[in-house]
Amino acid sequence: MKRLNNKVAVITGGTGGIGMATANLFLDQGAKVVLVDNDANAIDRLRKELTHENIAFVQADVSSKTDTLKFLDFTLKTFGKIDIFFANAGIEGVAQHIADYPEDIFDKVINVNIKGVWLGCQHIIPKMEIGGSVMITSSVAGLKGFANLGAYVASKHAVVGIMKVAAIENASRKIRVNTIHPGPVDNDMMRRIESDMSPESPKTVKDGFTAAVPFGRYATSREIGEIALFLASDESKFITGCTHLIDGGMLTA
Repeated sequence: MKRLNNKVAVITGGTGGIGMATANLFLDQGAKVVLVDNDANAIDRLRKELTHENIAFVQADVSSKTDTLKFLDFTLKTFGKIDIFFANAGIEGVAQHIADYPEDIFDKVINVNIKGVWLGCQHIIPKMEIGGSVMITSSVAGLKGFANLGAYVASKHAVVGIMKVAAIENASRKIRVNTIHPGPVDNDMMRRIESDMSPESPKTVKDGFTAAVPFGRYATSREIGEIALFLASDESKFITGCTHLIDGGMLTA
């Protein structure tokens, strides 16, 4: 028996490294998957690459209530139910001191990373099946401060609060809600952060982050997808309201 047999999953931030890796794992384990992303070109590319019969795509802005209802309605009409909601969409903003941080970029980070999770929990969870699972992508930056990443750090702390409230509010329906806290992941977001922190020498930034990880490397997107798979499966049916670190020991160092 596959671990997600007959389950329906919604994954936001679906065209990013973690979103795609998780989608492939979910599909392999029997789930039907709706990938949500605001990047139309990336969605068009994935439609050609991922031709699995149990996957569908929706272009949507998670910070919009209208678009949230759009992918909710699409999922229910296409697959009939929702068992799993992976609120994975997020942006990093820019690397600037708080004193210099551009207000428009701050607003965008807060809208996508916090409001996007809030709207998903507000509208998706009430339509989910009893016993469903919600995972929210936070970060090690949701448990610790990092200089020059103030908006991102604030947003990733905030979703932990949303998770804890949603876990309590939905316990009566046995819907579990958890956050996932990756350390540095070898994907496009980290390439942008490295380049933003040091345009002249992004490798120096990467070396610094790597040195802070006792395991001595970045995580892969698939490794983050694997903890999402565990939390989506019935193996985690008594786990809710928890922060799940996957950081190679970074926060213990």
